[in-house]
Amino acid sequence: MWTTSALLGQQPLGREQAELVAKELSLGPEVVEGLCLPPVRGAAAVDRSEPVVYRLEEVVQVYGSAVAELVAEEFGDGIMSAIDFEMDLRREPDPKGDRVVLTLSGKFLPYWVW
Repeated sequence: MWTTSALLGQQPLGREQAELVAKELSLGPEVVEGLCLPPVRGAAAVDRSEPVVYRLEEVVQVYGSAVAELVAEEFGDGIMSAIDFEMDLRREPDPKGDRVVLTLSGKFLPYWVW
């Protein structure tokens, strides 16, 4: 997941990493330069009209508040980290049509009360 994100310009790559990628994929030196640019993230890096992205936004719109409430119930007052975070994607066979299984795993960060 991270590697694909890096190739899309959304994760930082050092020159050595970028050169290795370019070599493995038979890409030119201009690509190495592009891969070494600072990452672009957030709304500027996402095509919100892309159908999978649109559906992910829809999932958050429909279930986001419920997820937030259930996290608070299970863990207390806080948030899920997007920095100390892992994501996995896998295919799950299903007679009605294969399913996309996304696993989001972020460290719980409690809010501090001062």
